[in-house]
Amino acid sequence: MVNRVLTVSLLAGLLAGLVIAALQHVTTTPLILKAETYEAAMRAAAPSFASFDGQARVILAHGPAGDAAGHDHAEWKPQDGLQRTAFTTLVTVATAIGFAALLLGAMIAANETIDDRRALAWAVCGFLAFGLVPAAGLAPELPGSAAAELLPRQIWWVATALVTAGGLFVFLRMEAGWLRALAVLAMLVPHLIGAPHPAAPESKVPAEIAAHFTALSLSVQAALWLATGLAVGVIWPRMTRKDLATRRAAKA
Repeated sequence: MVNRVLTVSLLAGLLAGLVIAALQHVTTTPLILKAETYEAAMRAAAPSFASFDGQARVILAHGPAGDAAGHDHAEWKPQDGLQRTAFTTLVTVATAIGFAALLLGAMIAANETIDDRRALAWAVCGFLAFGLVPAAGLAPELPGSAAAELLPRQIWWVATALVTAGGLFVFLRMEAGWLRALAVLAMLVPHLIGAPHPAAPESKVPAEIAAHFTALSLSVQAALWLATGLAVGVIWPRMTRKDLATRRAAKA
């Protein structure tokens, strides 16, 4: 079972990751490169810039090299072009493998039959829990955008994702009305509390580019979840049938 989960996760993640990496190359990547030109201009104008005020921070794709004493250090980063595309593709494939393992683990733990239809349904829930719902409070952001401190944002995002995942599971799997109502209430709590945002938000990236990136980023993430779910739903039954045939042949 463990070997099958690992094998299917790797195969499904590889297939889905390569497809979505190609999609990223023509959708979100050009916007990130454009936003980095605004970031570079901001750093050139104010190299020591760290924050707008006590809370607002600027998201830097390439932070200034150096230590607290101001000494410069060489900063490695993938070079634009083939090297950067290769690293982006690698990260996307690794993310898809993680999504596939998460889907398989959750479906097996829930004693769910794994096929293409059910895997797609679970992938939709995965996107809602780990993509769309947290983005309602913390939308995907480009380099050069202002944001609150990193740790509070991470805590809010993780808590929102986990609460949403648990709430969706209870709402969709339980029949008791009071449990479903409690699940809905739990999913609303993080948004009632509110995500961390800077007191005086400001961004060097034009609003049109930022809005376009948010929409495309969520669309690409949805595509990644759906492609991974479909790959899991197609590969898992075939691997299962193959394992059963191998065992029967060994017994014979």
